[in-house]
Amino acid sequence: MVFCCGYRKVWVWLTVMALVCVSTIVGLWVYQLTSFPPPTEPWDRHRLPDTLVPDHYYVTLWPRLEPDATGTYVFTGKSSVRFRSLRDTSLIILHCKQLKLTTMDKHLARLTAISGTAPEIRKTWLHVPMQYLVIQLNGVLKTGQDYKLYTEFEGELSDDLEGLYRSEYYEDGLQKVVATSQMHPTHARKTFPCFDEPAMKAVFHITVLHKRGTVALSNGKELAVVDTIVGGQAVTQTTFEQTKKMSTYLLALVVSDYSNVTSQNGSTLIRIWARKSAISGGQGDYALNVTVPVLKFFEDYYSIPYPLTKSDQIALPDFYFGAMENWGLVTYREANLLYDPVVSSNRNKETTATIIAHELAHMWFGNLVTLKWWNEVWLNEGFASYVSYLGADNAEPTWNVKDLIVLDDVHRVFAVDALASSHPLSSKEDEIQRPEQISELFDAISYSKGASVLRMLSDFLTEPVFIQGLKTYLNDFAYSNTESSDLWDHLQQAVEKTGTSLPARVHDIMNRWVLQMGFPVVFIDTATGTVSQQHFLLDPDSVVDRPSDFNYQWIVPIRWMEFGGTNTVSWLLEKHAVHSEMKTSGQQWLLANVNVTGYYRVNYDTANWDKILTQLRSDHKVIPVINRAQLVDDAFNLARAKMVPMSVALNTTTYLTHEREYMPWESTLNNLDYLYLMFDGTDVYGLMQLYLKKQVEPLYAYFKEITLDWSKVPDGHTEQYLQVNALRVACSTGVDGCQNLTSTWFSQWMAQPQNNIIDPNLRATVYCSAVASGGEEEWNFGWQMFKNAPIAIEANKLMSSLACTKNTTLLNRYLSYTLNANKIRKQDATSVIVSIASNVEGQTLAWDFVRTNWEYMFTEFGVGSFSFASLISGVTASFTTQAELDQLVEFKEQNADIGFGSGTTALEQALERTRANIRWVAENQDEIRDWFVQHT
Repeated sequence: MVFCCGYRKVWVWLTVMALVCVSTIVGLWVYQLTSFPPPTEPWDRHRLPDTLVPDHYYVTLWPRLEPDATGTYVFTGKSSVRFRSLRDTSLIILHCKQLKLTTMDKHLARLTAISGTAPEIRKTWLHVPMQYLVIQLNGVLKTGQDYKLYTEFEGELSDDLEGLYRSEYYEDGLQKVVATSQMHPTHARKTFPCFDEPAMKAVFHITVLHKRGTVALSNGKELAVVDTIVGGQAVTQTTFEQTKKMSTYLLALVVSDYSNVTSQNGSTLIRIWARKSAISGGQGDYALNVTVPVLKFFEDYYSIPYPLTKSDQIALPDFYFGAMENWGLVTYREANLLYDPVVSSNRNKETTATIIAHELAHMWFGNLVTLKWWNEVWLNEGFASYVSYLGADNAEPTWNVKDLIVLDDVHRVFAVDALASSHPLSSKEDEIQRPEQISELFDAISYSKGASVLRMLSDFLTEPVFIQGLKTYLNDFAYSNTESSDLWDHLQQAVEKTGTSLPARVHDIMNRWVLQMGFPVVFIDTATGTVSQQHFLLDPDSVVDRPSDFNYQWIVPIRWMEFGGTNTVSWLLEKHAVHSEMKTSGQQWLLANVNVTGYYRVNYDTANWDKILTQLRSDHKVIPVINRAQLVDDAFNLARAKMVPMSVALNTTTYLTHEREYMPWESTLNNLDYLYLMFDGTDVYGLMQLYLKKQVEPLYAYFKEITLDWSKVPDGHTEQYLQVNALRVACSTGVDGCQNLTSTWFSQWMAQPQNNIIDPNLRATVYCSAVASGGEEEWNFGWQMFKNAPIAIEANKLMSSLACTKNTTLLNRYLSYTLNANKIRKQDATSVIVSIASNVEGQTLAWDFVRTNWEYMFTEFGVGSFSFASLISGVTASFTTQAELDQLVEFKEQNADIGFGSGTTALEQALERTRANIRWVAENQDEIRDWFVQHT
C-alpha cells in the first residue's frame, strides 16, 4: 500500500505529517498502558483467541448502486466460513463491525459441523467495543474437527472510504456510482463477519450480485457471469475462481460500468480498468505497458512465477490511500494509475511507474508471504518501497530512478527518525493491539526507513547475496506467515553459502537498525583517523526516554573515498574506534557514505569540511552527484542539531550557481523550505529571496537557452525536474521575465481554453505563478478548468494552484468549498486546506477556518475523509510566535469536550513544535540574517 503524495513543494508538509504519525504511535502506546484495565473475558481482548483457524470463506455480496426509499445506499450479503478447532472450546469469536446481522433461530448465526453434529448455540451478540461477533455454545467444538458458521447481513454502502464503500463521479453529464473496497488493514470485518487478522489466512469463494450493465471484479478471474432474478429484481451474478490462501485484508471487490485495456504476460491476463472515457482516451495504456515488464522483472527477481491467473489494476475516483495491493485486483487513486502524455507530467509518469512497481512487488512479498502481525508492517512496506525503484528502473532504464530513493525516502525519513519521539521499525506484538494503533504504523518510518535500511542491507551483502536469501525465504514460507527473524535466517544462510565476509551475523547487525529507533551520526576526524558514532537528534536538548538494549549503538558500514580514490567499505563496531586509513593530509579530503548507501549522517572535522567546500566551489563534479545532495542535507541538519555552525550549512549552497544537476538543487530547496517556514514575515525572508534569486538566475538562463526560450523539453528525466525547479524558484524570487512568461502562457490558455500550450511538466508551476499574480478572473478560470479537467492528474495541479492566490476573499471561498463534497472530494479536503495554509496570505485564514469549523469537521467527517493529524500539523507548521502558541493553547481548551480524535497527539506535537520553533528562531535569527546580508 502507498499513501497519496503531492508535488515536491509539499515536502516539508509531508515531513511534518510523518512527525505527527510518530508522535501519535507513541501516544497510543502510552494510552493503551494507562487507559484500559486488564481484560477479564476473551471478548474483551483485542486479539482473537488462538482456538480456531479458518480455511475457506463462501461469500455472496450484493451492493446496491441506487439509494433505497430513505436515500441510503446499502449492500446485503451472506457468508459461510469453514474453520477448524485447534483445541476444545465452547466459544466462537470473529470480527464484525457496523453490520446488521439477520436473526436465524433466535441467533445471529447458524453453526453446522462438516461431519457429525455441532453443539447448539446458547447465546450470540455483537460486542461493539472490540468489533466482535461472539457466539457462546452449549457444547464443545472438538479439537481437530471442522465446522461452518453461516451469517446473513446488511451494511451501509457509505462514502467513508472503508470496507465496502461508494464512490461517485460524473461522465457524459450523468452521475455514476462505483461500489469498491478497502479492507486494509482492519476493514474486512465491516464487509462480512470474518477472522480479520493477517495470520488467519484462508481461501475465498466470492460471488457478487450486481446491477445489469455493470461489471464485477474481485481477486480471482470471473468463472461465470449470468443474468438472473433475485428477489424480483433483474441482476447479474458473477462468480469468481477461488483465491489462493490469503489474509482478509487483501480481499477486493469492485462493481462499476468501467472498461479496460488488456495484455498478456505469459499465461497471466493483465487488465487496466478505469472510467470508459479514460480508457477510450488512452489513459490506461502507459500503466499497461509498464505492468508487463515490471511483472517479468519481479518473476525473475523472486525466481517465482506470478502466483495468479490475472492481474487487474483499477483507477478509482475516491480512494483515501495512493494504492492498495489487493491480490489480483490492485486499487489506485486515478491520478496514480492513469497517464495522458498530453496532460501528464514527467513526474506523473514516474509516480505511475513506481507505484505500480510498489504494489506488484507486494504480490510476492506481503501477499504470498505475509507477516504474522502488524507490529512488523515495516518489512512489507519498506521492502516494497525499496524494490519499487528496481522495478521502475527495469521498466524505464534511462531514468536512473534508483538514485532518487535518497531524496524521496532517506532524506525524508531522517527528519522523522531524528526525533526523541521516534519509534523502532519493529514493535513488540503486544504493543500493537487496537485498529487505530495498527493504522498509525503506516508512517514514514515503516515505508521510508524500512526501504533505506533494506537498501543498506542489500549494499553491504551485495545484491546477488541479498536476492539469494530472499528467494529461499519466499519459497519456504509461501502461503504462510513470518516475522523478520525468518528473513534474517535466510540471508545468513546465503552469506554462509557464498562465503561473504561480515563483521557479525545478519541478525546482530540488523537488530541494531530494526529494534531501536533513530540512527547514528558518524563523526570522522581526518587528522587522527578517529571515527565515532552517536544517536543523532535534531534537538540536542531533547530527552530520549525509550530504553534500548543496544544503548543506541549501531554496527555501521562506512563506504568512503578520498579525492581521486575508489570507494572502500569499513565497519564501525563500537562507539569510538581509530581507522588510520581515514587520516588525510594536505589538501586531500575524505568523503563518507558514498552514494548514501548507509542509513546515517556524517560529520567531519572543520578542516575536512573546509576542503570539501573548497572542492565544491572549484570543481563540484569531482564529488558524486548523490553526495553533493547529501552534503547539503547533512550540513543543514547538523547545524539544526548544533553540531556545526549554521554558516557551514549555508556555505554548501554557494556553489549552486554552477550546479546543473537536480538532486543537489532539490536537497537545497527542501532544506531552505524550513528556513522559509521559520522566517516568514521577518526581514530574513526578504534577504533569503534576494540570495536565492542570485543563485537561481544562472540556472534559469541555462534552461532558457537549452530549451530554445522554453519551447522544448530537456532530454534527461531529472533534467526535466530541474527545469521545473528553475522556473518555480525564478518566478517566486522575482527573476526578470519569469512572471511575465508564466502569465502570458496562462493568458493564452484563458483566451483559448481548448488549446492549452503549457508543457505538462511546467503546468503546476505556471498555474500557481499565474494565479498568484492574477486576480479573480484567473482564479475563476482555474476553478472552471479544475471542475472540467479530463483527468485527475490535471485536476490535482489546478486544485493545488488555486491555493496560490494572494486574494484573501478567494482563499476564504476556497476554504468553504472543502466542506462541500460536490466541490472538493472528501479525499482532497485536507490537502486543500494545508495548501492554503502554506500560502503566506492564507496561513492565518486556514488556521482560523479550522478553529471555526472544528466541531463540524470532527463530527461530520470520518477518518477516511479528513486526516485530523495532518490537518492540525499542516496549518500550524509555520508557527513561530508566542501569539500563535497562545492560540493553540486556547484551541485545545475550547475543544476539549468535542475532542480531537486522531489529531489528539498531533495537537500536542504542534504545541511542542511551536515552542521549539520559538526557541530556534530566537537562537539563530541573527546569525542567519548576517550570513544572508554578507552574501547578497
